[in-house]
Amino acid sequence: MFAFKRWWPLLAVAIASALSGTQAMAHGMSEADKQRILDAGLGDFVSLGATHMLSGYDHLLFLLGVVFFLRHFLDIVKFITAFTIGHSITLVFATLYGIQANYYLIDAVIALTVVYKGFENLGGFNRLWRVNSPNLLFMVFAFGLIHGFGLSTRLQQLPIGEGSIVMKILAFNVGVELGQIAALAAMLVVLAAIRRSRFFDPISRITNSALVALGALLLIHQLHDYQHTVYSEDFPISRDDHSHVHEDADAKALEGYQRRLELPSEPALEPETETAPEIDQDGHRHNDGSFHTHH
Repeated sequence: MFAFKRWWPLLAVAIASALSGTQAMAHGMSEADKQRILDAGLGDFVSLGATHMLSGYDHLLFLLGVVFFLRHFLDIVKFITAFTIGHSITLVFATLYGIQANYYLIDAVIALTVVYKGFENLGGFNRLWRVNSPNLLFMVFAFGLIHGFGLSTRLQQLPIGEGSIVMKILAFNVGVELGQIAALAAMLVVLAAIRRSRFFDPISRITNSALVALGALLLIHQLHDYQHTVYSEDFPISRDDHSHVHEDADAKALEGYQRRLELPSEPALEPETETAPEIDQDGHRHNDGSFHTHH
């Protein structure tokens, strides 16, 4: 079903490629973004919004699913307008009123919207349950609300400041729209070329099957990160060591790892000669004297 048996080798390559670049999945606001925005003007917020949308793989995958079968310009405008209105509402108002949620959970729900769109494009509702899919225009608007909330959780990571907060939020939203237009233009050019090919049907099955698979992969990735933020001390290595491993994002990250795992049944004994690292509210110092913080 859904051509998985026929196309699984290509899907496996896509998933393996995504797994090899898990660090690229972290499309949040970087420390460089936070520093750059301290004295930023409205133009900088526009630029940041556009950059964030263009690097937002989950948003772009969903948009690809939305426009994949749309052939008429007015249909494209209608559905993209519904999505834009939806994500603009939650982006502006959630940021303005400081409505927050764990962004990993929000991104997990966004990943589900990617799965949903690929599943619908494959005719999953009719094939599995013999029913028509829900009204697409309504679903695109509703999913736009969720995507906008995800954008808001990222924007709220920045030190927006006190002056002209509304204008800064609107400028960021304008940037998001510009990035969205640029991404859609590229998608529509490629889709127009594919539709003229006699291979459109198999490409359609491969692409939408990949949307389902990659959406599921993103869901697992976001839930994994959520676990490590909420239940960070329930893992066999400390939060500090685990954070370092993820920051390294290297296949050799665990080479030379000397710390013993402190399991509940057999607690590791610290050598008497070893001094405990200093801890304070803002960060910590390792035995080699280096001090840093984790955010």
